[in-house]
Order: sequence, then structure tokens, then C-alpha cells
Amino acid sequence: MTRSVLFDMDGVILDSMPYHVRAWQEALSEQGFSVSAKLLYLHEGAIEPETAAAIFKDNKRFIDADMFHEILVRQMEIFVTRYQPMIKPFPEVPQILKRLCDAGWQLALVTSSHVEILKKVLPSEIKGYMDHIVTGDQVSRRKPFPDPYLAALSALEQGPEACLVVENAPAGITAARAAALHCVALTTTLSEEYLSKADAVLTSHTELIDYILG
Repeated sequence: MTRSVLFDMDGVILDSMPYHVRAWQEALSEQGFSVSAKLLYLHEGAIEPETAAAIFKDNKRFIDADMFHEILVRQMEIFVTRYQPMIKPFPEVPQILKRLCDAGWQLALVTSSHVEILKKVLPSEIKGYMDHIVTGDQVSRRKPFPDPYLAALSALEQGPEACLVVENAPAGITAARAAALHCVALTTTLSEEYLSKADAVLTSHTELIDYILG
């Protein structure tokens, strides 16, 4: 019987992805790269030094580790200074978390975001519902590898059969499935065709709570 829910943060708990995407576009533009919003949504949570060159290959320029680090630092700076005040949870989220906690479920947040970003954008009310939080800088490999979800399972002392994951991006779905977890995807940032590897695809947070507690 499922007794724990592991939530991704951006695009699931927080309505933040449009602002992350804008910050990436602006940081990349400063280095001469023009990148579509769709490409960034498709690679949410999985833009790493070793993959950046392939992701942005259409720009016909090579991004080495040093340049990637510079772009990443600038992206986080832009996100915090320009967009942080606009970040809010999806309207249904606080009630969903309360209902799950009242029903005795364990909750965890599993995000590729760095801990310093999480501290700035995650409301204390939301954090208070979480039994455990895993950030991208706390594991050796971020999504699409299973490491973040395996770390959460270990902290919650749960087996995969007792947990359900809520994601919104391909990398997160891949990570959840690699950890042998049942994964539900929300179409908050991408359409169903890009989320087909999830066990179920839902179109709203209202559907999500019905799916979990149904």
C-alpha cells in the first residue's frame, strides 16, 4: 500500500518553471546562445556540464565546463534577483499537502535545484509539510539518474512499492522509473506526448489528489 509521496518542486509544487526558463535564456543569451523555451522545458533538471554541449549543439558553439559553470551561476543570479518574488506554489498545493499529512502519509521533496535556491523560493508553510528534502547538490548524480529518489527512500525508510512520485519533466520521470518507483506526471509544463514514460499522466492538481486518495 502506497504511504509516501515524493514530489518534484519546480512545475509540481511551485509554479516556477517559466521563470527558470527565462533566466536560462537570458544567461545563455549573454554568452551568444539562442535557446528555445521548449528545449529548456524538455531538459528541465538535467542540464549538466557533460550534457550542455549536446543540448545546445544547434548554436554551433562548444560549452566547456568553465563556461557552463559561468552560465549556471548567472542563471541562478538572474532567477533570484529578477524572478524570485513571482514564485508561488500552485493554488491547490497547500490543501493537497495538508490532506495527505492529515491522512498519515509521509511526504518528501526531491528537486534538482540547489539548496540555496530552495531556501529562497520554498515557503515555510510548504517546507513544514515535508518529512524530508533532497536537493540536487546533495547527491553525486542528479536526475535523470535515480540517486535523488534513492536518497529519499533511504531517508524515509521506505521501499519503492510504498511510494509514489509526482513529476512534470522527462528527466524526473526517468529518474523515478530507474528507482523502480510508480510515477505520475502533471502536464504543467509539457504536453502528454513528452511524458509518456510515466505510469499515469494527469492534467491538473485536482486530478492528482483524486488519483492519490481516490
